[in-house]
Amino acid sequence: MSDEPVTMTIDGRAADAAEHFDVINPATEAAVARVPDASQAQLDEAVDAARRAFPGWRATALPERQALVRRLGERIGAETEWLARILTTEQGKPLADARIEIGAAAYWLIEVAGQDVPVEIVTDTPERRIETRHVPLGVVAAIVPWNFPVGLAAWKIAPALVTGNTLVLKPSPFTPLSTLAIGEIARDILPPGIFNVISGGDRLGPWITAHPGIDKVSFTGSTATGRAIMRSAADDLKRITLELGGNDAAIVLEDADVEALAPRLFWAAFANNAQFCLATKRMFVHEAVYDRLAAALIAYAATVVVGDGAAEGTQIGPIQNPAQYRRIVAMLDAARAGGIRFLAGGTVTPGTGYFAPISIADNPPDNAPIVAEEAFGPILPLLKFGSDDEVVARANASIYGLGASVWGRDPARLQAIADRLEAGTVWINTIHELAPHLAFAGHKQSGVGVENGLAGLLAYTNPQTLVVARG
Repeated sequence: MSDEPVTMTIDGRAADAAEHFDVINPATEAAVARVPDASQAQLDEAVDAARRAFPGWRATALPERQALVRRLGERIGAETEWLARILTTEQGKPLADARIEIGAAAYWLIEVAGQDVPVEIVTDTPERRIETRHVPLGVVAAIVPWNFPVGLAAWKIAPALVTGNTLVLKPSPFTPLSTLAIGEIARDILPPGIFNVISGGDRLGPWITAHPGIDKVSFTGSTATGRAIMRSAADDLKRITLELGGNDAAIVLEDADVEALAPRLFWAAFANNAQFCLATKRMFVHEAVYDRLAAALIAYAATVVVGDGAAEGTQIGPIQNPAQYRRIVAMLDAARAGGIRFLAGGTVTPGTGYFAPISIADNPPDNAPIVAEEAFGPILPLLKFGSDDEVVARANASIYGLGASVWGRDPARLQAIADRLEAGTVWINTIHELAPHLAFAGHKQSGVGVENGLAGLLAYTNPQTLVVARG
């Protein structure tokens, strides 16, 4: 365990707490740090600091706010190696992937810092001028998950600060270290109170969503928690952005070159150990190429190295936390007990660390839990289909609608299928292409609101129409 003190950031200063909790390395199950467990009074202190700082930050010229956010991104990029090692230690992902996440977070901050908050001139005549502008909301609470704790934090930090809001950021109790480190970096860049980072256990989230001093909650996590946040936020009509679960479908047509696509399709499902809201979680494969793709995926899976993310050559790390690990074990046990056949994996061998095998299921029924529910772990069902109408209906038969992909050679057919899919993002012959300027939104129970793009930026504002009579 590290002897270095881990602190929160409240009003631009380091802050400890009376209570603490351990952060566990999921590859070794060893405690690596003790982290402050914020009290309700400390949450009040962070919110009060953000409220005091808001008028001055709102009045700060947009170019100056942009410059400071850009500088924060540049500093994070300069600290990539330090932050990546922290991230791997607490999250478990391979160090190479951690570096990518830190780099992407830095890029996001820099790119969003270049976005402008538009003003629409509705009327401009000698008699009157009417414009609609976008003003900040106030204090934003950002609640980020454990799968991409730094990357997804950047999705919230950048638009909130650029648009003139102040921020209270809560990391997952499973992965607080890298986000608290971002707060430490920000102390030297942002004015006090603008950006506060507080850590805590299960009690902190409900305190935040019910807090009367918070104007908006931006949350990424499970659909079940999103429902609870929506109920809590209703009491004082907080604005909300909820990026929630997914059960994304990939549709592989019979004219696809399945052997060439197998590595891409594998990582579409198993990137970040499938702990990814946009991971392919149902792979529909045309019956004419099902056996070929299954064989290619199994062969490729056998080459992938699963292990401690800090070890050289590791490509997939452990499940991030014990609760999720137990859930994956239970899902695999139930699937085998229900007669589902696995082409790879399917059985967890107990040992040190929360490791689960790459598991590929052979055409289970659509109502099986490993198909109908979001596993959020390395379980992929391969599902046979025969016609386009059939596969579209089955892909859409879900409470979720986050992402989807279609793979094949006929552009018109691919487009026709994509147009019928009920998902916020649909990729054709590619997957997981995300960018600061691309709107990202979940359909159905995959979310409320938008992140990224102009719509995501303006989600941190209220529209205000100004009417000026002249003469």
